[in-house]
Amino acid sequence: MDLCGHATLATAHCLKAILGYNKNEFVFTCLSGNLIVRTDNEVYTLDFPAREPAAAVLPAFIKQSLNIQPAEVWQSRDYMLVYNSQADIMNIRVNRNNFDQVNIDPGGVIVTARGDETDFVSRFFTPQASILEDPVTGSAHCSLIPYWAKKMGKNTMTALQLSERGGKLDCVYKGDRVLISGRAKTYFIGTIWTD
Repeated sequence: MDLCGHATLATAHCLKAILGYNKNEFVFTCLSGNLIVRTDNEVYTLDFPAREPAAAVLPAFIKQSLNIQPAEVWQSRDYMLVYNSQADIMNIRVNRNNFDQVNIDPGGVIVTARGDETDFVSRFFTPQASILEDPVTGSAHCSLIPYWAKKMGKNTMTALQLSERGGKLDCVYKGDRVLISGRAKTYFIGTIWTD
């Protein structure tokens, strides 16, 4: 995996909120280079590399898995399918029997459209994963932000991921980097023993 938004955000949140580190910036090194997390009160900003998507052809197994077909198809690490409305994104259903036939490792499928009350909306699906739909996907926004910034002609946007749990994000396009800001909550704390 070249980068993971969940792991990056969770680690920074754990260091800050649970272990009491007094830093407001954390730098993690991964296959994509440095991933930076800055904190300001309860807001976390992920500073990630941008992934410029390129026009692509939709693979048959994805096409046959979707009840609504996209208006445009793009790809970077993930396939990014652009739709005509937020209603389309909300109404997309995935046929797992077709969808799980191919592993896009490490990528997935982003579906996106202009938002009704935010600049853009999205959902994210991963074939052959234990959880089909991701709640909020930082890595997907590495492609979403450059695409929508160029489409809308602006570098600062708001986004909403329309999963069941969902999440609202503030987004900034900075050329080769994207800034993704939002809040994090501690879901549970546990102890693991190993031999």
